[in-house]
Amino acid sequence: MIDVKGAVQNVGLYELPAGSRINDAIEAAGGFLPEADSRSINLAVIVLDESAVYVPKQGEESSELPGATPGGSAEPGLINLNTATEAELTELPGIGPAKAAAIVAHRTENGPFKSTEQLMDVTGIGEKSFEQLKELVRVR
Repeated sequence: MIDVKGAVQNVGLYELPAGSRINDAIEAAGGFLPEADSRSINLAVIVLDESAVYVPKQGEESSELPGATPGGSAEPGLINLNTATEAELTELPGIGPAKAAAIVAHRTENGPFKSTEQLMDVTGIGEKSFEQLKELVRVR
């Protein structure tokens, strides 16, 4: 389920298949309004379940909502540490295949993360890495 907001024909929630992109979410919402600033959005970004896509109007002061990530996705903490696949985790800065596998292994062995700070319990992720990630991850 993706929440599409802003300068689109039909704001609302849309069910899209896994692997869908921001372009698919905007098409599901009927496309851009004439006043949409479509150049500020990366249409190729893959949208994740429970995320939001915000399309700003031309000249809008801030093209992103608080907690937004580049490309128009605006759900604070884009990546859910408890449900993300290894592939999704590798989209995070500094997380390669080995660290993504370690995150999934930690979750499997210890149960779901109860806080984002528990990410520092994963081998290879210290305070410095966590500082880069804390605004991009969440737990639910």
